Amino acid sequence: MGRLVHFEVHVDDMERAKKFYEEVFGWTFEDWSDYAGMPYFGAVTGDDNELGINGALVKRHGISPQPGQPMNGYACTIGVGDYDSTEAKILQLGGKLALPKYALPGMAWQGYYIDTEGNTFGIHQPDKNAK
Repeated sequence: MGRLVHFEVHVDDMERAKKFYEEVFGWTFEDWSDYAGMPYFGAVTGDDNELGINGALVKRHGISPQPGQPMNGYACTIGVGDYDSTEAKILQLGGKLALPKYALPGMAWQGYYIDTEGNTFGIHQPDKNAK
């Protein structure tokens, strides 16, 4: 099987995107631009012993996704401990609501947002009492 091992978020404004993901999710970044030969920041999303993967922010080549445009790519979903406070941070830092919070009955709360760069992502809070 091919397991997902890395992700890339394409961005227009690297500093704005780094600030958004640092402040909302606590990610840290390592400058890999010299290695990649272009603006490229490795995203550390958690401890190596936790479930999940790391990724990167990469400078977008081309136009940004347009509002109302259908999804063209992968939507990454990020695990959170407190859905409502994470949503508040997303909106406070310039993100937008794409699909409101809904229950995955008996499993979790889920919803989708648009980051400061026009990319869609999800947040997911496990909760066996969700309904």
